[in-house]
Amino acid sequence: QVQLVESGGGSVQPGGSLRLSCAAFGFTIDYYTIGWFRQAPGKEREWVSYFGIVEDAEHYSDSVKGRFTISRDNAKNMAYLQMNNLKPDDTGVYYCAASSYSGHLYQPTQAEYQYWGQGTQVTVSS
Repeated sequence: QVQLVESGGGSVQPGGSLRLSCAAFGFTIDYYTIGWFRQAPGKEREWVSYFGIVEDAEHYSDSVKGRFTISRDNAKNMAYLQMNNLKPDDTGVYYCAASSYSGHLYQPTQAEYQYWGQGTQVTVSS
């Protein structure tokens, strides 16, 4: 069964850190673009970061650049999102996703991600 399973969410104070993990089952992530998204209460799901497999580079939204780091371990079939200096605006449900669409500096649309995890809650509050 193909699935992605996120873990590592929780509640932290502003300035704290969390590391989210995304485990893939039923397929190998080697040839998939892995992305992280989040959805805050009452808002649409938004892109946070993705790892471009063609250019082998990380990409971040402006709101998290410099604070979050995406990584992947193909041997373990896992992806990660290290989140530092967390802010209340980072609160939301975080999802990892996998897309077979790739290209040099090509960012898949949300609709082009075939596999999604169930999400993990991140709450940043004092």
